[in-house]
Amino acid sequence: METYELLQSYWWFLISVLGAALVFLLFVQGGQTMLLGARNDLQRTMMVNSLGRKWELSFTTLVVFGGAFFASFPLFYSTSFGGAYWLWILILLGFVLQAVSYEFRKKKGNVYGTRTFDTFLCINGILGCVLLGVAVGTFFFGAEFTIQKGNLLNTTAPAISTWSPTHGLEAIFCWKNLLLGIAVLFLARMQAALYFINSIDDKTNYRQQRKAVLVNGGIFVLLFIAFLAVLLTADGYQATMQNGHETISVMPYKYFHNFIEMWWALALLLIGVGMVLYAYAKTILCDNYKRGIWYSGIGTALVVMALFWVAGYNDTAYYPSLLDPASSLTIRNSSSSRFTLTVMSWVTVIIPFVVAYIAYAWYSLNKKPITPDEMADNDHKY
Repeated sequence: METYELLQSYWWFLISVLGAALVFLLFVQGGQTMLLGARNDLQRTMMVNSLGRKWELSFTTLVVFGGAFFASFPLFYSTSFGGAYWLWILILLGFVLQAVSYEFRKKKGNVYGTRTFDTFLCINGILGCVLLGVAVGTFFFGAEFTIQKGNLLNTTAPAISTWSPTHGLEAIFCWKNLLLGIAVLFLARMQAALYFINSIDDKTNYRQQRKAVLVNGGIFVLLFIAFLAVLLTADGYQATMQNGHETISVMPYKYFHNFIEMWWALALLLIGVGMVLYAYAKTILCDNYKRGIWYSGIGTALVVMALFWVAGYNDTAYYPSLLDPASSLTIRNSSSSRFTLTVMSWVTVIIPFVVAYIAYAWYSLNKKPITPDEMADNDHKY
């Protein structure tokens, strides 16, 4: 494999890691959807302050994920972020509501009341999970766009991609994308319950969150099985190099073949699923077990990485065009230049230090679980 192809594969690997981290951190959004169902103000305050320790991480990871895509695969960024306008603007508005809510929920002079901002947090939780799941679903089930690189020379309309008039709304109402989006929502709610069990020291909270794990985890498992069934039987787009040119054609059961041919991706998927199921079962069956979030979180990250790999590796178009298969994007035809990828790759040597800092900050913030007595005063932040 040439150096340029290695760089392209390396950056798709980094994108998969960032995507995995983002899906794991969506437990913050999942927890926000559960605030309105809290039994009383004290429990809601404990939940908000527990999530408030982590909400910046999910927002920052989303920004880094988008930035990394822009730097390494700019044609995807300009095509999806510029064309699927309504999909991404709804995601953005949801995260704006989140930032405003955490900032002003307990501010002095808040004339709207905490209930209003709790509702905003719930909206962000639903939109963030479902719509990000929809966006990832387009990696497998495609979007309605065409690529016309010659348009760059058109001074009146220099847009490189052309989209359907609905500009992303069609992706939101595609049932296959929604299946993944709703599955992500219930995964996030299950992981939020596991996180509350781990970070809040209260018996009433523990009993309620175990029930939440049982219900939301059960729904997620059913939805994820349905998604895998749809994915493994779906057509994909195969990219083939002929005489120095890349041709793209439809291939039945493409993702099924990818899992078979890339055994490491299948192994990672099975290990990840096993870890999530282990966290789910042990939390339900074993009293006083509080570490399920770690097994579920790591397992979720492994599954998401495996899905990204079968979407982009093995000569697969990771962004299929439903209007023109030749316009579909692969990691070869949508990446930055060799020079850009090389320079950015040297920058990634700082990643282990960043990860170490995040791990230290997480440990420091969660070293002491939240208790009802701690929340009884009025000095808490959120």
